[in-house]
Amino acid sequence: MKNFIKIVPLVAAMALVSCKKDQTADQLIVQEETALTPPQSVEDVQAEMVQAAQSKPLTNIALSEAQFDFGKIKKGDQKEHVYEVTNTGENPLIISQVKPGCGCTVPDYTKDPILPGQKGKITLKFDSSNFDGLVNKQAEVYANVEKAPIVISFSADIQPK
Repeated sequence: MKNFIKIVPLVAAMALVSCKKDQTADQLIVQEETALTPPQSVEDVQAEMVQAAQSKPLTNIALSEAQFDFGKIKKGDQKEHVYEVTNTGENPLIISQVKPGCGCTVPDYTKDPILPGQKGKITLKFDSSNFDGLVNKQAEVYANVEKAPIVISFSADIQPK
């Protein structure tokens, strides 16, 4: 009975690994090679995001502010701030992504193209639950502007409850 218990998982594993009759050895090797492709580095991913953002005709952006101070807030408070963006260029401004520095910050932003002379918004929502004292957080804004990403940031002085 013990030998039977040892053989059952082995047979099950072989059934999962077995090939279809119409599959060739070449197909198996190609599948194996693609499965072993190493993950991209952070730098490669960021370069791709910049390239995607800048693949549209470039324009110019003006921020109402690049840094905001929440001042003193109670630990556990959830705060948000809206950064106003203005398209000061001649082509539509397309914000492709807003990437916060950590999971404590959730971004929201204008998804539609912002026409020349028009305004859009980037909102950062901050959860202070896991912090004490002075904090500085930032987010990278990827858009079709020459110097992407644009960094926006905020600070807060988190007080005990």
